Amino acid sequence: MAINNQMLAMVQYIENERGVSRDVVIEAIEHALLQSARKNQSVTNDLRVVIDRKDLSLHVFDTLVVSDDDTGPGFITSARAKRFNHGKPVKEGDTIEIEMPASRLGRIAAQTSRQLIMQEIREAERNNTYSEYKDRVGDIVSGTVSAVSRRDTYVVVGKTEMLLPNKERIPTENYQVGDSIKAIIIRVDMDAKGPGVILSRASGKFVEALFRLEVSEIADGVVEIMGVSRDPGYRAKIAVRTSNENVDPVGACVGQRGSRVRSIVDELSGEKIDIVRWNEDIRQYVAQALAPAKLESIEVDPAQPNTVHIVAAADQYSLAIGKRGQNVRLATKLTGWHVEVKKSMATASFEDQKAEAIKDLAEMLSVSTAVATQMADAGYLSIDGIAEEDEASFIAATGLDEVTAKGVYAAAKAVAELTSSGTAE
Repeated sequence: MAINNQMLAMVQYIENERGVSRDVVIEAIEHALLQSARKNQSVTNDLRVVIDRKDLSLHVFDTLVVSDDDTGPGFITSARAKRFNHGKPVKEGDTIEIEMPASRLGRIAAQTSRQLIMQEIREAERNNTYSEYKDRVGDIVSGTVSAVSRRDTYVVVGKTEMLLPNKERIPTENYQVGDSIKAIIIRVDMDAKGPGVILSRASGKFVEALFRLEVSEIADGVVEIMGVSRDPGYRAKIAVRTSNENVDPVGACVGQRGSRVRSIVDELSGEKIDIVRWNEDIRQYVAQALAPAKLESIEVDPAQPNTVHIVAAADQYSLAIGKRGQNVRLATKLTGWHVEVKKSMATASFEDQKAEAIKDLAEMLSVSTAVATQMADAGYLSIDGIAEEDEASFIAATGLDEVTAKGVYAAAKAVAELTSSGTAE
């Protein structure tokens, strides 16, 4: 019995469009038909379903016991067994495998098999995908956006649909169906209900992989990546080193006239990248990590493990901390050390201190100079000063409207927590 045209079309579609080999598809169909057919009470558990690989004809075989006394499913008379055995007699009690009409499987089996076939093929696809990509975690792939939901983005790479979860997207990016996209494979799940290959553009590993692709010295092992910290879509820091005295690791990553790092920044939709020279001296390393801020002093805390205390001049303090604590937070992640930054105001007059405080508050809390001035006039000259106050007193003292005051207060608490404990947001 030949497979109908609908089944043949399905085999060809899955083979050509979904990347599953014909043998795998046919095996899945055979298994599904067998599972369905065994629900028919007129067949035995020894039933076999075979699809010819050349002409796709369907053959069904069952093994029966020869008996002239017992009748029903699983038995065959010796006279009938002789006919199936090309006229040669078969002894009672022996077994014989006969080919039976596929139509004997019945309509219910045929209908059920369609569902099972699709289940089997989906399983075959998962196995095929897992085998192809299980050793490619950490690789960058290029694909096309096939669908965008509220939470997730689906990307087709070759003939495989992959998943870019919302948390692995760069938050400043919006995707449309048909967009070309690059991402790194971070996980391959065998038992995933949906796409089994999980992608990321927000991971620090993606930045690392882009540098490995763009910078030949990294690919060749001449320059080594020592760490990456990242605020996806906004800023990243990457630390590099080399044992080759003739190679500048930072210059190699920047490229001639900034060509290499510019390509990576473009791929990351304008995300700023700081390339840091790694140093085994933690004071030198932290100084590099907080650049371009110029620091007055860096001291390792003798009592608290992995902690450094930094003093920055008044005009460098906000630069060292960064907006909403971003610079010091990324430096902490990159170095693995808790970084505390304090402002040096020893030689500044009160008016200078106030002017500097207004500038710092405006930059670090992303508020207008007018709002920052209103806070300074109320006596709040630092992030810590705001954070140490209770919210109601802060609102009352500053005279800011409640919505603005609450937003500023929450931001100050968050930045103060970062600069005091080094905990990431």
